[in-house]
Formats: sequence, structure tokens, C-alpha cells
Amino acid sequence: MASTSITEKPALAELQAAAPSAADLQAHEDRLRRRESLLRIAIPTALVAALLLLWELLVRVNDVPHYIIPAPSLIFTTLIDNWDTLSAALWFTVKLTLLALAAAIVGGVLLAICFALFKWVEIGLFPIAVILQVTPIIAIAPLILIYVSSTTAALLLCAWIVAFFPILSNTVIGLKSADRNLRDLFQLYRASPWQLFRYLLVPSALPYFMAGLKIAGGLSLIGAVVAEFTAGTAGRETGLASRILESSFRTEIPMMFAALFLVSLLGIAIFIVFAALSRMVLGHWHESEMRGER
Repeated sequence: MASTSITEKPALAELQAAAPSAADLQAHEDRLRRRESLLRIAIPTALVAALLLLWELLVRVNDVPHYIIPAPSLIFTTLIDNWDTLSAALWFTVKLTLLALAAAIVGGVLLAICFALFKWVEIGLFPIAVILQVTPIIAIAPLILIYVSSTTAALLLCAWIVAFFPILSNTVIGLKSADRNLRDLFQLYRASPWQLFRYLLVPSALPYFMAGLKIAGGLSLIGAVVAEFTAGTAGRETGLASRILESSFRTEIPMMFAALFLVSLLGIAIFIVFAALSRMVLGHWHESEMRGER
């Protein structure tokens, strides 16, 4: 028995020495995360580059006229040559989108809090919010442009209507999804309404709000572009939708594609920013954004 225990001790020591340390496991996890982050960027980039290359080759091989489908190289050249005009339009669209989104966040969150705290407010106003959501903005935009004297204010209102409902709906659901047992626990300890709101309702609603924010960001851009299409505005203080309309009237197809590319790029940028914000806010405590091995 003594000899057996003596022989087992060196074997156990060898196993312990061969086992990875906490630092090694952390380094391995960091490498996996860096690899995943790199693949998240490299794979979509390579796919988009391959599609653009295929587009360029098909246009050149088939000798497609630029007024039907321009090559990506021609679109890029047009974008550079007309950057002064397109950058001013881009900045106008950015301002309109962000202002509409900010108004949607403020209005949607405040109204959602009222809905969650006061049942009769929700019963009275929620159907109106649903009506605004289900009514196509292309149908009510002409009326808004008639009744609102300022074109910019009318465009802002159209974009706000489109972006408002996802913030409202998601935040209301989040505020109502707080665990009932935790509510009872807060009442048991006689927590104040502010403590209940700050420490239970807000953390419960935050994941839903961030999901609604990512949706509303893209919808505010769509609302701004659609409203400007409906308004048919022209001039210096106009957005990318006006540049697309002007190009279509003049049959400047490369210019249309260049403006459309900027609209798409802006939408992608908005989504990436809010996805990063959601990961930063929720990544350390909520399962939806915590990265683990799959």
C-alpha cells in the first residue's frame, strides 16, 4: 500500500503540471474571441468584394451601357467626382435621420413609461400609436407636407412616425416583463417607486429597448428617404433622396447608384453603431450579448 501511494504521487503531480493554468485558459479564450471578431469582418468583406468583382466582370464582358447598369468602378469614380454635392446631401440625410431617431427615443421611452405605470393611458393611446404604425408613410406624407409649412419639419415628422413605434412597443414589453417574484420582493422590502423603477424595471426593459433601437435606427433612415421622395424637394438643402430623383430625371444612372450606395452605407453604419452600443451596454450581464463558445 505504501509503495502504491508513493507511485501515485508523482503521477498526480505530473497531471497537475500538465493541466493548463488559468492564464493559459484566458489566453486561449482571448485568441478565440480575436479569431471570431476577425472572421466576422473578413467573411462579409470577402463576399462583398467577390460580388463587386463579378458585377464588374459581367458589365465589361457583356459591354452593358452605363445608362442601364454602370460598373462599380464607374460608380466609384462618379462618387469621387461629385463628392461636394453628394456629401452635402449625405449630411442633410444624416441630420434628418438622427433628429428623427432622437425624437423617437425621447417620445417612445416617455410614453412607454406612462403606459407601464398607468393602465388607462395605455388603453387610450396605444391604439393611436398602432394606427400610426400600420398606416403606410407614403400615404400620409403628402398630407403632412400640405399641413406643415416647413418642408424640413414635415420630413422630420414623417421619419419620426416610422421610427417611433419600435421604441415604444419594445420598451413597453420590457417594462412589463420584470419578474413578478422580484416585484413581490421589492414590495416586501418596501422599496419606493423610484427604487422599483431604477433597479428592476429599467434593467428588465433595457435589452428590449436596445433591440428596438437597432430597428428604429434603420426605420428612421427609411422614413427620411421615403418622405423626401414624396416631397420631391430640390435645391441645396436636400438629402440623398433628392439626388436620386434628380439623377433619374436626367438619366444619370451612375449618379443614382452613387447616391444609393451612400444611403446603404449610412444604414449599415447606423446598425453597426447601435449593435456595438448594445454589446457595450448588455455584454457584461445579459445573455443576448454575452459571447461564449458555441
